[in-house]
Amino acid sequence: MRHKAINADKLFAAFRQTLGWHWEAGHGNPERRFDEMAVRSATSGADLVGYLNYIHPYRLQVLGEREIAYLTNATPADCERRVQRITNLEPPVLVLADGQTAPPQLLAMCERDHIPLFATDEPAAFVIEVLRAYLSKHFADRTTVHGVFMDILGLGVLITGESGLGKSELGLELITRGHGLVADDAVDLYRINQAVVIGRCPELLSNLLEVRGIGLLDIRAIFGETAVRRKMRLTLIVHLVRKETMERDYERLPQEPLKEDVLGVGVRKVVLPVVAGRNIAVLVEAAVRNTILQLRGINTYEEFVERHRRAMERDMGSSD
Repeated sequence: MRHKAINADKLFAAFRQTLGWHWEAGHGNPERRFDEMAVRSATSGADLVGYLNYIHPYRLQVLGEREIAYLTNATPADCERRVQRITNLEPPVLVLADGQTAPPQLLAMCERDHIPLFATDEPAAFVIEVLRAYLSKHFADRTTVHGVFMDILGLGVLITGESGLGKSELGLELITRGHGLVADDAVDLYRINQAVVIGRCPELLSNLLEVRGIGLLDIRAIFGETAVRRKMRLTLIVHLVRKETMERDYERLPQEPLKEDVLGVGVRKVVLPVVAGRNIAVLVEAAVRNTILQLRGINTYEEFVERHRRAMERDMGSSD
């Protein structure tokens, strides 16, 4: 998965209104980008943005009141050395926050080495928070999968399965039962950190659900604002299969919860056989409720095994 590149010019335009910043120096290289090695090794947006730190190169460095004081409260020679060390970090962008004024040495260095320097009156902590969230999303590992993604009882549930089993019809029934649609057919998944995958709908398919025999339905127009969601964290995969597939490939009572790897994150998975006469919507709701119990540390299968063990011990004791 190749990340979309971002340069200083695009970053400046993206937050011109939000951060109210202006371009102080380093206009000579508006195409300056994040180092590819730094992006690949980053586990979150925190690795790409932070306060001035000489130990972490290649990231967007933010200079607040304390950082400017450190650069300026020294002899001219020490100040020159401290500013010069920033060049060795090869930052894609420097951001001057807290309404600080850039030291002349810093301005000269940015102009000489073509390092974009943005300045804003916003607090440094706010600047870091905003940029980390933006870059985490922008550089997140991503993929697109086929299925129906829904908000069911507050959990992000991805419904997948073999072709022709009625995934979209199931989604429609769940919507009529009060649950929310995130995406139908194509679901964009993003891993925003090492443990969280977020799902959203491609803009082209926003609010739409395709039902065979009817066509495209605008869920927001038909059911209202509460029937759609912009994005959800992926917590459960419900995989629909035919009866013969279930009997051939899956255990009836798996001892451990099934999991599926999604962008390097293990996501809980439930497999449901589709048989005529079964109310799949009710079964999906039951699977979601059971997952909620498991997330709270309640495992029905383990409790059953323990109950069975105690019953066997009682029977053995009574036979003696």
